[in-house]
Amino acid sequence: MESKNPERDIIHHQEPYHGKIISVHVDTIRQASGGTTIREVVRHPGGVAAVPILDDSRVLLIRQFRYPIGKYIYEIPAGKLDSGQPPLETMKRELEEETGYRAGILDHECSFYTTPGISNELIYLYTARKLSPCAQRLEEGEHITLEALTMEECLQKIKTGEIRDGKTILGLLWHQMQTGPDSLS
Repeated sequence: MESKNPERDIIHHQEPYHGKIISVHVDTIRQASGGTTIREVVRHPGGVAAVPILDDSRVLLIRQFRYPIGKYIYEIPAGKLDSGQPPLETMKRELEEETGYRAGILDHECSFYTTPGISNELIYLYTARKLSPCAQRLEEGEHITLEALTMEECLQKIKTGEIRDGKTILGLLWHQMQTGPDSLS
């Protein structure tokens, strides 16, 4: 049940940064009490992510260098929504570009906000099955390698902190929840 937005009365709006992917908005709003407060919001176009399942039930993960943290991390394939392209089409493209696999079946599982306290980024999560090889087409500046792991190995890497990416943890646990504990192989 949604309630009425208590923070609609914007007194002052600034956009101090507008970049290639994100923009930052700083709003001064009036509270119901009459007081004011500042809200800093990162606007993001949203994204897609998929848990790719190989025919032998292993999960295809990417290891990608992430500049903000200065290291390679395990992730499920993902990408940002491009203007006008539906999430399903974006996911098909990103899966092929990053992994070199095409999905015969791409099921939408759920959508989630990554950090609703500061951003409006919404990610559409898919499961990709019936994978067939195609040409991998990495973008300039993408440093990606592939690893196929069992679900048990994925869960162990979450437990040890080797997998720390939020969308990846959510995607893997979602998949495990859907398939059950008997699918650990």
